[in-house]
Amino acid sequence: MPRVFTFRGKTLEELKSMSINDFAKLLKSRQRRSLMRMGIREKQLIKKVEKLDKKGADKIIRTHIRSAVILPSWVGKKFAVFNGKEFQELYIAPEMLGHRLGEFVFTTKRVLHSAPGIRATRGSKFLAVK
Repeated sequence: MPRVFTFRGKTLEELKSMSINDFAKLLKSRQRRSLMRMGIREKQLIKKVEKLDKKGADKIIRTHIRSAVILPSWVGKKFAVFNGKEFQELYIAPEMLGHRLGEFVFTTKRVLHSAPGIRATRGSKFLAVK
């Protein structure tokens, strides 16, 4: 028997039929406060997703809004979230509900160090440059 995804005892279909205010009641306090006090940018992003959903277009939604809380209607969609330098693609899975977009797109990369360059250490002070 396949495993059915549930979020706080609700299936994905039940979550998608809920309003944003009802869904916010299932979240933790910080995310609930964020949804209740949504700004213009977040509202525009929600309208943009709804508009693409009505068209049936499977386009990637580009956004700078890393603080947006992931809603049930976004599950299965692709977002391109700005990390400060470029847009990184992100596929929304059901397990991401209630988290923020920025949690899944990192702003820093792992530092890869190579060998030290000329004059990088005390001992290299005595090496010839040429």
